[in-house]
Parts: sequence; structure tokens; C-alpha cells
Amino acid sequence: MKQNITLSLEKDIIQGAKVLAARKSTSISALIAEELIRIVQQDKRYTQARLDALADLEQGFELGGKPASRESLYER
Repeated sequence: MKQNITLSLEKDIIQGAKVLAARKSTSISALIAEELIRIVQQDKRYTQARLDALADLEQGFELGGKPASRESLYER
């Protein structure tokens, strides 16, 4: 379901948006909607990647090998 919103912008921004929309054969509304969709999707991807990375850190990583003994670490 779509819903309308109202924006208040400076006149020069609106004029620039009109020119840009005309060059792209679209509307200002479509330009704004496209950009908002891109921003929201990017934020969702970032949030999911962050959660995935935190889960990986919580689980830990198996790097192979065996733990070093205390004695071998302090040998001189």
C-alpha cells in the first residue's frame, strides 16, 4: 500500500530536481522514491551484515593448529 508524504525543500533544489527528472524521463516523486528505497535497502543490508558479523564473533573461529603450551611461550 502506497502512502503520500509532503516534503519542504528550497526552490533551487526543486528546480534542479525538475531538470534531473526531465533528463531521466521520470518524475521528482519517482526520483525521491527510488533514492529512499536504495537508502532503506542499504541500511537493511548493513544491519544484517552487522548482526551476522557479531554472531560470527560470538561463535568464534576455528583456525586450526593446537594451543601453545605456557612453557613454550615463555622459553628464552
